Amino acid sequence: MKRVIVHIDSLVLKGFHHEDRHAIAEGLQRELAQLFADPQATRQLMAVGNRSRMRVSSIQIDPGSRPQGVGTEVARGIGKEIKP
Repeated sequence: MKRVIVHIDSLVLKGFHHEDRHAIAEGLQRELAQLFADPQATRQLMAVGNRSRMRVSSIQIDPGSRPQGVGTEVARGIGKEIKP
């Protein structure tokens, strides 16, 4: 069994309330865990290798989204960046 360790040193999200940071992080963590539970996604991540920085393309956040939903969408954006 292989293990995937993702370390996010900093996450820059502009235009969000400071007090929402923990809920955004929770949504991000939960969605990344689901994403990397898929063996194919894990193989793709391993193929990418170590990255010091990853920029995610624009993501669509619906007006009125809850902070956890924002984290979920950010994780999905990350997932799109690791797929070939």
